[in-house]
Amino acid sequence: MKRVAVFGMGYVGCVTAACLGKDGHSVIGVDVDADKVAEVNAGKAPISERGLDEVLQAQVASGRLRATSDAVLAVAESDIAMIAVGTPSADDGSVTIHILEAVVADIGKALRDNPKPYHLVIRSTLLPGILETRMKEVLEAALGRPLGDGVVLCNNPEFLREGSAVKDYYHPPYVLVGADSEADAAAVVDLYHAVEAERFVTDTRTASLVKYACNAFHAVKVTFANEIGSVAKSMGADGRKVMELVCEDTKLNISRAYMRPGFAFGGSCLPKDLRAINRFAEHEALRLNMLSSVLPSNESHLKRALKMIRDHGQKKVGLVGLSFKNGTDDLRESPMVDLVETLTGWGFSVKIYDPNVMVGRLRGRNLGYIDRHLPHLAQMLVTDPAALLEHAETVVLCTDVADEQDWRAAHAGKVFDLRSDLAVA
Repeated sequence: MKRVAVFGMGYVGCVTAACLGKDGHSVIGVDVDADKVAEVNAGKAPISERGLDEVLQAQVASGRLRATSDAVLAVAESDIAMIAVGTPSADDGSVTIHILEAVVADIGKALRDNPKPYHLVIRSTLLPGILETRMKEVLEAALGRPLGDGVVLCNNPEFLREGSAVKDYYHPPYVLVGADSEADAAAVVDLYHAVEAERFVTDTRTASLVKYACNAFHAVKVTFANEIGSVAKSMGADGRKVMELVCEDTKLNISRAYMRPGFAFGGSCLPKDLRAINRFAEHEALRLNMLSSVLPSNESHLKRALKMIRDHGQKKVGLVGLSFKNGTDDLRESPMVDLVETLTGWGFSVKIYDPNVMVGRLRGRNLGYIDRHLPHLAQMLVTDPAALLEHAETVVLCTDVADEQDWRAAHAGKVFDLRSDLAVA
């Protein structure tokens, strides 16, 4: 059993407090709103949420949950603070953090006057960097000393949906804690002993961004379905049935496939079909804001890679992987072809290693594409990695062909891996 103070008796905080009490912890809810405090102490939920009234009433009756407006008292009678106050959007779309700053400052001041080991756990949704900079500054200023002596600042993003928050508390996708170490996270992870879900501990920036990524993905899914629905209606197709069948594919569509940050996509299908849908939409005066932005976004990843290579400054480049993916010699609309074409246009000397590609075997549209974009490909291709390394000052890894050997160990110069270097700090 742990002693927990939950700051903020809104949707997230009230559900968190009630469920922590149900799981045997001693919980004190904290809110500046006296009416909310009175309602909690009377065993009534201050919000409307399915199943919450019963859980909260039982915990207040058991003595495991009570509420106060006194932050100093709450800190004195707890060892962990779960902070679940709002971070609404400002008029310009940025995150408003003044309420969170005030709560962190109140906790810090209470700890300054009553020093002890303590965990401050931010449940509120915050962009990466705010906890590590501004919240740390506010806490240290209130403490009157640097973080340490058992005072830990970490985060624990929530995945609760209004209307099913109690159920979601006990059945989340996972429990996620962001902390500087496993040891710092342990006390927070232990709070969820009754929750059957996998536990993950990451750094605080990664944990913060996971929440934003999840919400952004949910919004993207809704928007994608709506845009496909608009196209379907214009074509006389059944949009609901289309999306039902899209979701039936759990190998590619509803799966981990394509969900690893890396380089641009290409090939003979994806770019072509996106252009076709968008051209149809233009003809029908449909606005597909998301689908029409996909190809420009993809192009931006190519430009980032080109800038990274150009800024490095070395003109002799060895490229590993040319076809749009490993296991094929299809070069049509491969972003690597665009990469080589642009680099050679800038005066770079490029050699390419891709055992899938042999100019003499290219046929039809594949050959025609290369004749238009890289007519001197035969002079660029090398048949073994040693020849590439002999030429290159900079090596650029593009596809899983690169997995054949450890290029960083083999090359003394710079190695860029476009499968990860555009996404991993």
